[in-house]
Amino acid sequence: MKHTRLPEKPDAKSPAGAEIRFIMDGDTGNMIHSTVAPGQVNRATRHKTVSEFWHVLEGQGRIWREKDGVEETVVLEAGVSIDISVGTAFQYRCDGDQPLKFICISMPPWPGDDEADYVEGPWSPSVS
Repeated sequence: MKHTRLPEKPDAKSPAGAEIRFIMDGDTGNMIHSTVAPGQVNRATRHKTVSEFWHVLEGQGRIWREKDGVEETVVLEAGVSIDISVGTAFQYRCDGDQPLKFICISMPPWPGDDEADYVEGPWSPSVS
């Protein structure tokens, strides 16, 4: 049995550019807290082997997703949950004046930064 507390400072940056805090890990997946600064547009990526569930805690933004020729852009705001299945291209941004914060669960556990390939997205990234 495990329990954790949200770290005060970020542990790392995601391949896309968001600040991340590690919350929980296990054999079947892991969970992080992600923060995207106001005005930040992250790099578009595609995961090779993991799927993710996101739940937005606060802030406002958008996420673009594309898989098998189907594209969708979703407004991210408190209470919205989305999925990112293996092989989905995606890019996200913070559109509000407060940070966009969300919980992300990866299944299986995130294997490392080589998991993400960079792809073309709809917006010019403000992070690299």
